[in-house]
Amino acid sequence: MTTTPIIALDVPSADDAMRVVASLGDRCRFYKIGSELFTAAGPSVVSRVRDAGCDVFLDLKVYDIPNTVRGAARSAAALGARLLTVHASGGVVMLEAAVEGGGERLGILAVTVLTSFDDASLREASGRSGVRVSEEVARLAGLAARSHAHGVVCSGAEAALVRASFGDTLAVLVPGIRMAGGAAHDQRRVVTPSEASAAGARYIVVGRAVTAAPDPRAAMDAVLADLASVPV
Repeated sequence: MTTTPIIALDVPSADDAMRVVASLGDRCRFYKIGSELFTAAGPSVVSRVRDAGCDVFLDLKVYDIPNTVRGAARSAAALGARLLTVHASGGVVMLEAAVEGGGERLGILAVTVLTSFDDASLREASGRSGVRVSEEVARLAGLAARSHAHGVVCSGAEAALVRASFGDTLAVLVPGIRMAGGAAHDQRRVVTPSEASAAGARYIVVGRAVTAAPDPRAAMDAVLADLASVPV
């Protein structure tokens, strides 16, 4: 299975985003637009990235009543986004609404447990004293599978668990990728590109490891080389 790298455009403006896209050129043809950039630049930034010949992962982590989520997915599909995140904790009916709204053009990725959580912080946030990250990821992945979502978002630590349980039914996207020896920043559960790929990730999201590097193109080459080291 081939793992597709997606670069996170976690920058404050559309012009900043397009500078990253232009800098990386053919090294990357898939970009993540998240809350920071989408709030600052609006839907037009999706069009600009698409016009540059690249695919867009719209990482808005939608969570609302089913009808609103259906409409958000429909709008994301109309913009030309290829992937959209919604929170799996919204439940099956909400996830099904997202899938319906996205249609055949948009893949819905159900967010399980954010990579900034570990067991202790998840227990504190959820108010459930016995919950473990791996168990919660598996439970929420089950909701995604029932809803016929395209896939799930989880850390590399749980990717193999999801693959073992659901196989090709759910595509796995692993965010928070770091190169060996790189800073974890605000992430708790991080892996390298090759570790995520070996665990079964279909997509990985790489952010500051590339965009904040002194030479982003060289950093992107390192990501691609690390992925290429994994036997297919």
